[in-house]
Amino acid sequence: MRKLKDILYKVAVNKIYGDTDVAINNIQFDSRLVQKNDLFVAQKGVTVDGHQFIEKTLNLGATVVVCESIPADKKEGVTYVEVNDSNIALAIMAANFYENPSSKLQLVGVTGTNGKTTIATLLYQLFKKAGYKVGLLSTVKIMVADETHKSTHTTPNSLAINKYLSLMIDAGVEYCFMEVSSHGIHQKRTEGLSFVGGVFTNLSHDHLDYHETFAGYRDVKKSFFDSLPKSAFALVNIDDKNGQIMLQNTKANKQTYALKTLGDFKAKVLEKSFSGSLLTINNIEVWTKLIGEFNASNLLAIFGVADLLGLEKLEILRLISELESVDGRFQYTVSDGGVTAVVDYAHTPDALKNVLQTINDIRTGNEKVITVIGCGGDRDKTKRPKMALIASQLSGQAIFTSDNPRTEDAQVIIDEMEAGVSPENYKKTLSIVNRKQAIKTACKLAVKGDIILIAGKGHENYQDINGVKHHFDDLEEVENCFNQLKNT
Repeated sequence: MRKLKDILYKVAVNKIYGDTDVAINNIQFDSRLVQKNDLFVAQKGVTVDGHQFIEKTLNLGATVVVCESIPADKKEGVTYVEVNDSNIALAIMAANFYENPSSKLQLVGVTGTNGKTTIATLLYQLFKKAGYKVGLLSTVKIMVADETHKSTHTTPNSLAINKYLSLMIDAGVEYCFMEVSSHGIHQKRTEGLSFVGGVFTNLSHDHLDYHETFAGYRDVKKSFFDSLPKSAFALVNIDDKNGQIMLQNTKANKQTYALKTLGDFKAKVLEKSFSGSLLTINNIEVWTKLIGEFNASNLLAIFGVADLLGLEKLEILRLISELESVDGRFQYTVSDGGVTAVVDYAHTPDALKNVLQTINDIRTGNEKVITVIGCGGDRDKTKRPKMALIASQLSGQAIFTSDNPRTEDAQVIIDEMEAGVSPENYKKTLSIVNRKQAIKTACKLAVKGDIILIAGKGHENYQDINGVKHHFDDLEEVENCFNQLKNT
């Protein structure tokens, strides 16, 4: 139980009707979860306005309502708090309710289009190997020291963030690495958190269905760095032209990393194969199990964060050499017949291009690259033709299939992808709506030495079709296909 007056600390309040000395059992923003003596926050969402459920929550026992517009018909014994922005109020109240756990550990946020999951997860791995108790808030999973929790969003809601951070404090966690999505920033889920550092990976075409313009998407990312305190660091990828923009107004300690230009942290790829890469990081050689230039950039960010957090440089490099790839990020398997299959989460044009260029760089001869790719339904449609264009240009064979069609017709999505294929590449493309059949076809077409890329879903073990999640695992499917072909 917490007193309302303590929960409201630092919240910008317009008006209060009622008693602020009341004790609160819990904070809720979902009216269905409200119980006796709870505080209900009415938020104006994208599709639903929580203000229309205020009466319902009072009947369920809520004693405090925080909202942007106080109802004309106020109920006796209920405290009403009017704020300008319920999302910001919720985030600050959540931090207060859980006694500001982010200020009791070293919290680093990672934002950008591609690389967030890899960087946050590998930082978790590295600091754990260094002997620390570590937390992780990521797309793939949430880790409270050694305890795994299921993840539902890249950046959880502000109540969940503070709840998990509180659990981390109880578990003795010293460092936490967190993916910070553009949705999370825009919806104020990270307000009230104390970050010791922020990382910017890159910016490319994604989420324009939500942010509408690329400038809007970029500026949301930038606002995260604008809000960092002077005591924090802002580490940005200066190979990306938007890196400098992220640093423009930040008060934080400005740090840069780069493969192609000058940066505070610098790396170069010397050798690459499917077994790993030989790099120099700040002029010291290190072998890593991770593959590709994009992963070299990710590892450089990891080196920079670990250095800025005070780990010894040679120790960081030793630990980098031990890191394993993240689930669904350039995971590969080789059939008995000598066909390599790569499963990767690449679901943006830039990520797909990076993975295909990496595969083509590793090829030693005439091996054919066969790409299986789809695009998600109810998401940014403008990237569909671009994804197909890249797949058809950089592959010997591109197979367009379903991803997570959600409420859209999978065939319509594929038709929109095909519109991006240039005439000279038509003969290199196939369309197979059923993803299982598409993977099976790729396996049958491949001969010894060929490389199959199955892109778009990575770690996901389901397909979302009309609101129902059906079990589907790309790595599992391709391994099943390899086994079936072996036995025929």
